[in-house]
Amino acid sequence: MVDRDAVTLDDPVGASLRGRHAHLARRLGRAAGYPPEVATFSTVSADPGRAEWDDLARLLGRGGFADLFSSPAIPPADWEPVFTLDGFQMVWPAGVPSDHADAEPDHADAEPDHADAEPGARIVELGARDVPEMLDLTARTRPGPFWPRTHELGTYLGIRENGVLVAMAGERLRPPGWTEISAVCAAPEARGRGHASRLVRALVARITARGERPFLHVAEANATAIALYERLGFKVRRRVTFRGFRTP
Repeated sequence: MVDRDAVTLDDPVGASLRGRHAHLARRLGRAAGYPPEVATFSTVSADPGRAEWDDLARLLGRGGFADLFSSPAIPPADWEPVFTLDGFQMVWPAGVPSDHADAEPDHADAEPDHADAEPGARIVELGARDVPEMLDLTARTRPGPFWPRTHELGTYLGIRENGVLVAMAGERLRPPGWTEISAVCAAPEARGRGHASRLVRALVARITARGERPFLHVAEANATAIALYERLGFKVRRRVTFRGFRTP
């Protein structure tokens, strides 16, 4: 069955920059992108010509990095490929309340909720003052790109143990009617305590409460994360290929 409400997710970067993140957009012609300290994502039209690629190259600068995210568009041959990564786009089913995310995964590496959490560990909202810790945690766990101003894209939540940030997750792309959950991670010493599940469920509850639907992206090779998201209630919408290039 076709999820017609999800069509905007075919171009989540462009839809976000035209909508909720328009105040963060850098534009030249039909090319657009975020400030690099916020995100390295760039976008072009569905069928860009050479002039549009030239606009993006000028926008990013000589040797600039263009993370085209899930766009199928391929730049000219003089752009240097940096990475290619296969993955999935997963969505929260329409009309499903957030309490459906109470299902528990049954694999230890998938953050089971029945594991013993640190006493007093609670979910807290993160902000600018927490950026050094957020950068440190994402550098150690590599959940995806995270920069000094990435937290400006949406709400980020964390869990602290003995005052130390050990897990986090937050909101990234914001196409109309949708919010992407991203940067889901837990420090190696805090895994197996259910932190990732708790954070994702908390974000699902926030997003659905304001009448939007959550979605996320995950690398195809990350079977543990895929299993966790499926058990929480997410469904695979489509396969995607993430690509990054460097401008001439």
